[in-house]
Amino acid sequence: MKKHNFSAGPCILPQEVLKKASQAVLNFNNDNLSILEISHRSKAFVDVMENARALALELLGLEGKGYKALFLHGGASTQFLMVALNLLEKRAGYLNTGTWSDKAIKEAKIYDDVYEVASSKNANYNYIPKGYDIPSDYDYFHCTSNNTIFGTQMKKYPKSPVPMVCDMSSDIFSRTIDYSQFDLIYAGAQKNMGPAGTCLVVVKEDILGKVSRKIPSMMDYKVHISKGSMFNTPPVFPVYVSMLNLQWLKNLGGISEIEKENEKKARLIYSEIDLNPLFKGYASKEDRSMMNATFNMTNDNLKETFDTMLEEAGINGLNGHRSVGGYRASMYNALPLESVGILVDVMSELERKA
Repeated sequence: MKKHNFSAGPCILPQEVLKKASQAVLNFNNDNLSILEISHRSKAFVDVMENARALALELLGLEGKGYKALFLHGGASTQFLMVALNLLEKRAGYLNTGTWSDKAIKEAKIYDDVYEVASSKNANYNYIPKGYDIPSDYDYFHCTSNNTIFGTQMKKYPKSPVPMVCDMSSDIFSRTIDYSQFDLIYAGAQKNMGPAGTCLVVVKEDILGKVSRKIPSMMDYKVHISKGSMFNTPPVFPVYVSMLNLQWLKNLGGISEIEKENEKKARLIYSEIDLNPLFKGYASKEDRSMMNATFNMTNDNLKETFDTMLEEAGINGLNGHRSVGGYRASMYNALPLESVGILVDVMSELERKA
């Protein structure tokens, strides 16, 4: 029986996507070749790449608005460096809300002046800073929309006087927001989009080409745009599965429909966390993530019992990150509401036993 997969990433994918992908590993497009062995220059795969890029823009509502979608190597961590290479000329501002934004700051500092406009590090990142200013002489402002480790999520975005860059690795395609307020979005595939191995970058073309430094070809967004995301051999299988997943989301009715399910899942788990005296939420209530619910036990003597109950219920991937401890329920798009219900039942049963 399939386990209830709460892993933070790589994470759950829709069953129908997994079935189609597994079939393509054996026989792609009925050509008697595997998706793993076809030429990336073949029409069959070029069509996959073009479809994946088009679906990304369509679902985000960015078609015809001057944006290009790219599927690149290196995950979101490479984008920490690539953003700075392409956009940072003099100085930039970063909102520090967790481990990944902290790492992005570290990489950008290699090139020029980088300033933290605000940080929640003082409280081990359990909230999202608010009321900060973004100077108009910055080259860009960078933020992270959702923090998988600490379970916080930006509910509102500032009116930035400079281009806004956002790492959306763990909540892209999960909720309806105005994506056109961002000039560059990047997201590792392994949360809400596909398997590990590729990263989606959506960039507004008119912010590029304004730095004076020479950019290595592999790190230059303009080069990848000019080659249709095919400058070098792309990660064929992750792009293909991402395309399937984006098509699955479109068939469901798009982001607005999946957001309704995600809200139901979040309400269910947070209600149990707040009502059950054996558990306590980690993140500030107003900043709680819809994707990653972090919580701790109030009585560690019950941990062994709870862990055994989770295993017996077929619940996987619930352990919290070492930075926070406790537990983390990652509820990405493909996780069914039923799985959250099973988890809540186990939590309630523990309270009855205690």
